[in-house]
Amino acid sequence: MARPVVAIVGRPNVGKSTIFNRIIGDRLAIVEDKPGITRDRIYGVGEWNGKAFSVIDTGGIDLDNNDEIMQSVRAQAELAVQEADVIIFMVDVKSGITHADSEVAQMLFRSRKPVVLAVNKVDNDERMTDIYEFYSLGFGEPIALSGSHGIGIGDLLDAATELLPEDHSEEYADDVIRVALIGRPNVGKSSLVNAILGEERVIVSDVAGTTRDAIDTPFEHEGQRYVLIDTAGMRKRGKVYETTEKYSVLRAMKAIERADVVLVLINGEEGIIEQDKHIAGYAHEAGKASIFVVNKWDTVEKDDRTMQEFTNAVRDQFLFMTYAPVVYLSALTKSRLHKLLPVINYVSDQHAMRIQTHLLNDVVSDAVAITPPPSDKGKRLRINYVTQVATKPPTIICFVNDPQLMHFSYERYLENKIRAAFNFEGTPVRIFSRRKSEDG
Repeated sequence: MARPVVAIVGRPNVGKSTIFNRIIGDRLAIVEDKPGITRDRIYGVGEWNGKAFSVIDTGGIDLDNNDEIMQSVRAQAELAVQEADVIIFMVDVKSGITHADSEVAQMLFRSRKPVVLAVNKVDNDERMTDIYEFYSLGFGEPIALSGSHGIGIGDLLDAATELLPEDHSEEYADDVIRVALIGRPNVGKSSLVNAILGEERVIVSDVAGTTRDAIDTPFEHEGQRYVLIDTAGMRKRGKVYETTEKYSVLRAMKAIERADVVLVLINGEEGIIEQDKHIAGYAHEAGKASIFVVNKWDTVEKDDRTMQEFTNAVRDQFLFMTYAPVVYLSALTKSRLHKLLPVINYVSDQHAMRIQTHLLNDVVSDAVAITPPPSDKGKRLRINYVTQVATKPPTIICFVNDPQLMHFSYERYLENKIRAAFNFEGTPVRIFSRRKSEDG
């Protein structure tokens, strides 16, 4: 099920990143008192009144600045507006309505999207009277905020979540494996879709960013039904896209949310770059089954060590995803393509696997006997009981005497022991600690 999307939009330095951090409860965005510091959209997940939604923190839209970075920021903000279900339009009470605010307002009117007007930096009662001039922007009642003091955030979220669409349900049956293809531009996502389907259902081009929208393609193989979700590269608009090759991460995130299995495509010719790690990280954080697919392997000069060396590089670069198998193929020649679907089936099964409680407790008890938890200030962690509470991804709760004593390194040790016993290849395993209640 895809979450609805809220985009925070406004000119530079009105406090968008601070509000973003308040909404998601984390400090993912860079907060610095300097215009234009947020250059890429930042993504997170918020929840309010039982509604979960994705949040985008856009770079500031400076419509009077035509340098290349500002053009890129503006284009990314425009894309965020296109993808959003609800837009939070932020202005600054200290500055009043600027020319840039009016220009942004016109852009938002053209989008025909629901807009919530938020007036930031309203830190005292005197400034409350200054918010009324913002009625003239035409978005109804402004909501007064102070991002730095956390004032008005609840009112803002009430207004935004009220406008979110209700139904984002999927139409696919439970036995269908939904497979998302993600990766930076020109790694061969559309070519791989075509190779799997054996026909030209989507446009394939050497120009990065040709695919503009996510395309769902259902198909069946040996009795198993699948849906391929081909994520879009960012639409190219002029010189700035030719020079920066921005990747539409939002669309990848939306595809990831809807997927069971995520194929992280890597260009075998170019090797691994930093952007690959960012993209793969979204699949890991979303708790999806994942496979590294090294494409264009036919063009790589090889000897008997090349594949193992590349696999070692993948393991070194993606330390947080050592559970994900690596498949080498060529979408163009279909070399080794037959290996992909069996791996997709396998990791999908692992992602949905449930372990009986007594077996899980036996493994954890043995692990504790081999390596007892370290003590902290005279206190030692005691694990009373372990149970798996969810699948997709497998989620395990350890009932303990004090959750504060569960160090992340010991949690990793338990995960490794659980994987050694039950495999869980291709899927993250989430482990949480809860205090054992007094009544047991």
